Amino acid sequence: MTEKKRKTKGEKLNEHPLYLSLCDHRFKIMKCPFCNHPESKVVDSRLGKEKDTIRRRRECLGCHKRFTTSERAEDALPLVVKKDGRREAFNRLKIYNGLKKACEKRPISINLIEKIVNRIELHFQDRGEREVKSSEIGERVMEELHHLDGVAYVRFASVYRQFKDIQEFMDELKDLLGNKEETKKK
Repeated sequence: MTEKKRKTKGEKLNEHPLYLSLCDHRFKIMKCPFCNHPESKVVDSRLGKEKDTIRRRRECLGCHKRFTTSERAEDALPLVVKKDGRREAFNRLKIYNGLKKACEKRPISINLIEKIVNRIELHFQDRGEREVKSSEIGERVMEELHHLDGVAYVRFASVYRQFKDIQEFMDELKDLLGNKEETKKK
C-alpha cells in the first residue's frame, strides 16, 4: 500500500465518531496476554467490519510481542431488573452466551449470533429507558430465535420459560408449529 493510500485510510478512521470517542489510545494500560506486562503501545488502529468497534494492533512494552484488541465505546445502557427485584448492569455477554448455547450444533454462524446481540442491545438502548425487566430481554431473544431457527427457539424457551412438565413443552411446540404453518400459507 502506498503512503498516499495509508494517509487517506487513516484520515477516514480519524473522522469516525467511534474513533474520536476512543482517541486517546497511544499508551492505554492493556495487559499483555503473553507476559502480563501492564503497558503496551498501539501500532495500528482500524474500524471493525460493522464500524461499531475499533481493532487495535498493540505491542507489549515488556516482551515486544504483538497482539490485537477490539474496543467498543460504552453507551448508556439500562439497568436490568431481575425477577427478585435486584438490579444489575446490562450484560451483552449473557445474551451472547445464551444464544450460543441455544444455537449449538445448528447451522447458525457466530457472526449471525453477534448481529442478533447487537440488534437486541440497540433495541433497548434506543428506547432510552433507565431500567428494563429481564423478562423483556428474554422475550426479545425468543422473538429473534423464533424467526431464525425453530430448534434453537425451543432450546432457549425450555430453559427460559422453565417448563414444569411435558405438557407445557408440547404446548410451546404446537404454538411454534402453528405459526410456521400460518407463515407457509401466506
